[in-house]
Amino acid sequence: MIGGSRVRLNTWQQTAVAVGSAVGALLDPRRADLIAALGETTGKPAFERVLERMRQSTEGRAVLLERPRVISANVGHAWDLPPNTFGAAYARFMGSRNFSPDDRPPVRFMETDELAYVAMRAREVHDFWHTLFDLPTNLIGESALKVIEFEQMYLPMCMLSVIGGTARFNPKQRNLFYQHYLPWAIRAGMQCTDLMGVYYERHFDEDLEELRRKLGIFPAPAAP
Repeated sequence: MIGGSRVRLNTWQQTAVAVGSAVGALLDPRRADLIAALGETTGKPAFERVLERMRQSTEGRAVLLERPRVISANVGHAWDLPPNTFGAAYARFMGSRNFSPDDRPPVRFMETDELAYVAMRAREVHDFWHTLFDLPTNLIGESALKVIEFEQMYLPMCMLSVIGGTARFNPKQRNLFYQHYLPWAIRAGMQCTDLMGVYYERHFDEDLEELRRKLGIFPAPAAP
């Protein structure tokens, strides 16, 4: 099941996993496994809508047909691309933080392989979105990106992540987020194209700024 094994849950078990994951993720937003489980157990209707939208776009259909994976073996060539390209910008983002594309938790709780792939794809393009929107990976940056992800996919997990993240802000961070990053994130998520229908790997060699214009993305403004 996209790198793991399928776990079949009845309604009560699914509810228990969702509640337990929500509580655990609110207590520790760094637990990617809990956030993933929460997204899968509460996000089926949202992933079904994303799947239907992907079927309606040319690139989205290609993604569903070919099922590319964002793993080191498939994206390693990004490190060799010209510095102005989207692929090179993604490589710099990952390298500067010592991130690996292979670290995503597997999908375990989706009912079909197609929905499992959509859930995995949403998880794996997260760092592409960080690169395109020029968002840091600190608590403010992750919360802002979760706002955009919610507007793009309407996943309940995204909004819960924003609540959990903002609860940990100090007064200065809270003021910066609500006055600066939140208004921008709302506009950015509404104005850009349907990002789940983009075959990002085919755009690695394109100029970063041109790709942003093509997708209707304007990066996060510098914090005051």
